[in-house]
Amino acid sequence: MKNKIRDISVALVFLAWIFGFMIFGMILPDKDVSYSERRKLKTFPEIKRETLLDGSFMSDFEKYSADQFPLRESFRKIKSAGEFYIFRQSDSNGVYIHKGYLSGLEKDLDEESLDYAAGRIRFVYEKFLKDKASAVYLSIVPDKNYFLKDTGVPTLDYDRLVSIMREKDDFAEYIDIFPYLELADYYKTDTHWRIEKIGPAAKALAEGMGTTLAGNYEVKEVSALFYGVYSGQLALGSSDEKMYYITSPDIENATVYNAETGKNQGVYDFERADGQDPYEFYLSGPRSMMVIENKNAETDKELIIIRDSFGSSLAPHLIEAYKKITLLDIRYLPAPLLNRFADFEGRDVLFIYSTLILNSSETLT
Repeated sequence: MKNKIRDISVALVFLAWIFGFMIFGMILPDKDVSYSERRKLKTFPEIKRETLLDGSFMSDFEKYSADQFPLRESFRKIKSAGEFYIFRQSDSNGVYIHKGYLSGLEKDLDEESLDYAAGRIRFVYEKFLKDKASAVYLSIVPDKNYFLKDTGVPTLDYDRLVSIMREKDDFAEYIDIFPYLELADYYKTDTHWRIEKIGPAAKALAEGMGTTLAGNYEVKEVSALFYGVYSGQLALGSSDEKMYYITSPDIENATVYNAETGKNQGVYDFERADGQDPYEFYLSGPRSMMVIENKNAETDKELIIIRDSFGSSLAPHLIEAYKKITLLDIRYLPAPLLNRFADFEGRDVLFIYSTLILNSSETLT
């Protein structure tokens, strides 16, 4: 009898706990965004006859419930901690830790995606650059998983990726920067490289494009700590990564035109260092078009960089070597209309993309 009473009491407590969470969830307003995960959260699905009949309402409601669950961030932390430190799993939420570095589990090499990416680059070349640009270059930024390929961590066939891109875009002179990078050049909690560490890679790029970098810059610390995308996905707590930037007379006196705001700004956006994505500190993050003019330039050379987000922290290194640098991002600009935004006649053009973008290239227009 005592056991029966105890079992009933436990069941009632459990049901009360579940019911309390349901009430708590109904009272709390829905959140639009998960800032730690840097994504939009699911909102309550619209109730329609067709969605009820085809089952999509319940599927969407399940995703909504998971996204709007009370104390969701706390439970995410408990889940990740349990998977890593109790069950000794190699990854949690698709993120693994190796010697303090967080990185995402990669999908297999997607040759269809590479074919599409190479096709968009070739399209831009054929339509705007052929017989117009002074020179055309291609460079690829390796994901930091490249430097973990001998540790047992699952990685792409990077040699195959580079080979495919070089073969399909053989009109561009390829500049290999892989030998000038290492794991320590990347943020521990993010996909991106660190601006203060990539001087050798920037010099290799400059030399490959027929110019040189003195590299006479000062490294300064940003007051805010850096929180990378993997930090939020893993949900295990705060970051102790410091963030830096490089400065020199060329960088300090450069004028940066942001085509999206229609205003001039500095190379660095200090307000964004404390924002949702601290990497947006560099040239205000993902922008369709930015134009950097070096008032101190001792050359008339101009460079057009068609790039992804890695170009935001690369460009400051190159300012000293060019009178003008135009950065274009065809994830946000329609590639068929690029001639409306830049004059390619007599300019050097650099295509630079990370392996992450090339292997998931559907965002390229």
